[in-house]
Amino acid sequence: MTDLLTVEEHRARVLAAVTAVPAETVALADAAGRALAADVVARHDLPGFDNSSMDGFAVRSLDVAGADATNPVRLRVVADLPAGTSDDPVFGPGEAVRIMTGAPLPSSADAVVPFEDTAGGLADSLGEITVLRAPAGAGAFVRRRGGDVSSGDTVLRAGEHLGPFALAAAAAAGVAEAAVRRRPRVAVVSTGSELVAPGTTPGRGQTPDSNATLLAALIAEADADVLLVERVPDDAGAIGDVLGRAIGADVVVFTGGVSAGAYEPVRQALAARIAFARVAMQPGKPQAFGRLDDGRLVFGLPGNPVSVAVSFEVFVRPALRALQGHAVLDRPRARLTAAEAWTTPPGRRQYLPAAVDLVAGTVRPATAGGSGSHLAASLARASAFAIVPADVAAVAVGDPVDVMLIP
Repeated sequence: MTDLLTVEEHRARVLAAVTAVPAETVALADAAGRALAADVVARHDLPGFDNSSMDGFAVRSLDVAGADATNPVRLRVVADLPAGTSDDPVFGPGEAVRIMTGAPLPSSADAVVPFEDTAGGLADSLGEITVLRAPAGAGAFVRRRGGDVSSGDTVLRAGEHLGPFALAAAAAAGVAEAAVRRRPRVAVVSTGSELVAPGTTPGRGQTPDSNATLLAALIAEADADVLLVERVPDDAGAIGDVLGRAIGADVVVFTGGVSAGAYEPVRQALAARIAFARVAMQPGKPQAFGRLDDGRLVFGLPGNPVSVAVSFEVFVRPALRALQGHAVLDRPRARLTAAEAWTTPPGRRQYLPAAVDLVAGTVRPATAGGSGSHLAASLARASAFAIVPADVAAVAVGDPVDVMLIP
């Protein structure tokens, strides 16, 4: 089997051909799901001022030291600070200021007593208060200026994915725009004279085209744009025609037509332009990849649906992520324990559609049919791919197994 490439060898070929797409500056509202092309730097301290983390009273900690239910301390409330105010009231010994969460801490205060640590709480919070529990000391319930980040600190680094949390961090740091990579444009082409549109009752020898639906959804989930989706027969001439219609794509993904059979249109049309290989994996052994003279990346994946899903996750998705400049190219992985036994293909790394229980820490095949590449319905029950090394002959109950988690 020396003519087989390892998964790593084929993946390295793919990633070596990738050049990140151009960057653009967009408003944060338009940056969701994109990869940063430049660091995001805080424009101001966060928080921008010392402020209260509780609704209660700004106090001088020495005034209330030792206060408890047996020895309460009474203070006169001399001012009121809602969130959003810029006031900085001055007060002296025996006095306090009512303060709401997020309001600036007065310069005269060094701690906050929450409402629940006073006798009357909010209902009796103006005039005079009785403190029943002393704060831990200076700084109690105070958020310090710059406690999160300081002006000039790097909040997010180039290559990070701008999910909801990252976008919120950028906004909090005073940033309204971000330099991001544009979304790659991808053309999806299903090949096969046997394919019919979903919803069409297939006749003898026909099968619904589920690959186009699968890939369009996976590409969108990878934060790329689907430029076109087409289905072509087993005709080498149709491959050149569809490449002409996909001229604006960064990536073209073909399914089917890459094996060694008599009717393999992708191989027949592109053998002189891209490389065809056999990879030591199951499913997904036949693979094709190359870069056209105009810079477009072309993937040729096997035609069976599970092979398509595995090939996309192992090769195409990392390439789409690299095109966007993402620092992390792969899905998260975990090591779980096999809850069932199953067989593995000799000499090839297995990617088995699997169901995982993260609470129990277990993994099992998603279907009794194993890893058959035609088992499209099994994908609906899979939340991961179990990854079994090529030198493992079988998986037994209790064996540790690496899994690629699929949201």
